[in-house]
Amino acid sequence: MLLENNPLFNAGHGAVFTSIETHELEASVMVSKGSRKRGVGAMRVTKAKNPILLAKEMLLRGEEDDGGGAGPHVQIAGETCDKLASQWGLDLVEPDYFWTRKRWDEHRRGLDLSHDDETYQNHRRAAQENSEDTGLPKSGFDNPGWDGQEYLPQGTVGCVVLDSSGTICVATSTGGITNKLPGRIGDTPTLGAGFWAEQWYQHVTSISADHQSGFLSSMADCFPSMRGYVPLPHVQPPVPRAVGMSGTGNGDSFLRLSAIRTAAAMARFSCDSTQRCGTMPLQTAVSAVAGPHGALQQSAEDRWHKTGEGEGGIIGIDFEDGKGHIVADFNCGGMFRVWIDDHGRHRMAVFREELP
Repeated sequence: MLLENNPLFNAGHGAVFTSIETHELEASVMVSKGSRKRGVGAMRVTKAKNPILLAKEMLLRGEEDDGGGAGPHVQIAGETCDKLASQWGLDLVEPDYFWTRKRWDEHRRGLDLSHDDETYQNHRRAAQENSEDTGLPKSGFDNPGWDGQEYLPQGTVGCVVLDSSGTICVATSTGGITNKLPGRIGDTPTLGAGFWAEQWYQHVTSISADHQSGFLSSMADCFPSMRGYVPLPHVQPPVPRAVGMSGTGNGDSFLRLSAIRTAAAMARFSCDSTQRCGTMPLQTAVSAVAGPHGALQQSAEDRWHKTGEGEGGIIGIDFEDGKGHIVADFNCGGMFRVWIDDHGRHRMAVFREELP
């Protein structure tokens, strides 16, 4: 929510414009276990101040038989989102609230239109006049002297957390792509494309077959009666493993690949040389999808570095053997990210050499 309220980020107040100078916001939340709906997405949000809180309510109210008014649905778009936000007591704002000079300049430059101070003020005023006088909060941000050089590029915001019970939660919010067509749905609110979390159980054999064979051979030398004895494998109780990821980048490429779910499926269903499945480190899977020369980059084919297709990155947590592991990879110049390491220290990184 704090990032949605910060105009630096392409989410909430700092969301990008559509091609017709409006805002259509998206957000999603998913947990690896413990929820009836597991994951939800809100899209084409226009009045809820914090779309991520709307997604949160959709998930929590999913425990009710009627979904708190949302029924069994896990993805909802447009006017219904804003109606549910009002019904659930969330803060609503006028469309003008989402206006920032930074994003407006990007919008106008992208369409090769003038973006001087006077034009900005005229368009901003028209947006205020065209919105209904509902008494909802307006932006209050009036910054005609904004200088684009003062800001580093920022985009979709995503967060992945692990609690003490081993549950992973993923939350993602965005305004989408600058000058997207009205009605365009991105990867951020789409399950499996821009976010995913799941848990499964792994069966662990305490002693490998080779180890058992050597051990029994030695025992048979001492106890001939044991020759021909074939022991039953000793299988320990299954142990949980969970993964959770959030992506950022060219949403249409993430959608075409179901990128985040693809990485999760690789970690869960890939088998090693001994036919043990579900053992691939999530970092390996994430790099195969979002790292240099990974599936995302390959999906752009000869359009790589020409259209923005295939560009992106993924952050996540791999929970295995009772411990969480931070993972991340990307195929572009840099990806802004922060995390808390094993020693409780706050870390920040942008470039590849700083990967956790």
